[in-house]
Amino acid sequence: MAGRGGRGRGLSRDPSAEDDTEPRPVDPAKEQRKATDICYALLTARARTRVELKDALLRKGISEQTAELVLAKFDRAGLIDDAAFAEVWVRSRHTYQGLGRRALAMELRRKGVADEIAAEAVAAVDDEAEEDRARDLVRKKLRTMGGLDDTTKIRRLVSALARKGYAEGLAYRVVREELRRAGEDTTTLDDLTQD
Repeated sequence: MAGRGGRGRGLSRDPSAEDDTEPRPVDPAKEQRKATDICYALLTARARTRVELKDALLRKGISEQTAELVLAKFDRAGLIDDAAFAEVWVRSRHTYQGLGRRALAMELRRKGVADEIAAEAVAAVDDEAEEDRARDLVRKKLRTMGGLDDTTKIRRLVSALARKGYAEGLAYRVVREELRRAGEDTTTLDDLTQD
């Protein structure tokens, strides 16, 4: 008996064959080796938080119990250090991406870093460093805004700083001072920031 389109010709299903939908038992030793290999591969690419590693293991089909067992071994070996991760992350993202403290704290939270560890790492960016980085960002952006009117410049500059996690007061102050330094009219900005 021929099937449609020639499929299944001469083949009949063996009713005693195992159903492929049932999960096969997992060998715990193999699963631990797989989880260990995944963690090593991820940590070779870059430092990761414990939460990032656990999420990756679960996405790859590793059981929660095995994930916790393997991560505990990595913890004991000193291969997972959320505080060191946070410190490096803050330094890098502040220096190269120009992120302010608020944005840095949010990123660390999303990566699963505990609030107290994140706060300590973010505190390494002091007021002066944050303001200096904001000024650098404004100066760089100002160079590309030659033909724009004052209101558009102000809106774009303040918005750019806000997206990078800088506080509103700092953003307005830095934009005002940098516009004055560049010889721009700040009347519009002065009107916006008066109480």
